[in-house]
Amino acid sequence: MRVSIIGAGNVGSALSKAAVAAGHTVSVSATSAEKAAVVAAATGARPAADNVDAVADADIVVLAVPGSAVTAVADELASAVSGKVVVDATNPLNATFTDLDIEETAAAQTLQRHLPDTPVVKAFNTVFAGRLGNPVEQGVPLPLFCAGDDADAKKSVAEFAASLGFDPIDAGGLRMARSLEEMAFLNISLNASQGWSWQSGWALLGPTG
Repeated sequence: MRVSIIGAGNVGSALSKAAVAAGHTVSVSATSAEKAAVVAAATGARPAADNVDAVADADIVVLAVPGSAVTAVADELASAVSGKVVVDATNPLNATFTDLDIEETAAAQTLQRHLPDTPVVKAFNTVFAGRLGNPVEQGVPLPLFCAGDDADAKKSVAEFAASLGFDPIDAGGLRMARSLEEMAFLNISLNASQGWSWQSGWALLGPTG
């Protein structure tokens, strides 16, 4: 696939490296072209001049930016991502990291409202950056929960996740993104308060068939 990653922080860098390793064509953008070039050189991706350049030929566009920047990035890219699939990998943490800052049922729904012509899929937000290139725990692939209202878009994201080694799970419509955002917040809070190593992930145990 042709994958665009908007954001070159821990998540964007790790996902870029994992996607390139899985054989995808990846472009990455950052707050500056210089930072994008540094991350691209380290991961094998193409450095984009800016966000619009990054998404030009993409099939899937992953937003890996701070939650507070999502709306501005969405407005910037609204016309450029029409007809593509946008993956919301962000978490809407407040300024003090003590709660979620959500206007609607889920932050992903707000994003979808700003991208009316583009299917949004919530995914990758429940996975820490350190597990994006190491998605297996005790021989079992980590689940990659996907929530969205467009079945074809979720299928594309699931195929991308599976290529990285995850076990994709359809979590339902975009309303379920709220659950994924809360799951991520709980995992973040536990690692911060308990001094864990930021390697924990979610699993579903027991029969699912």
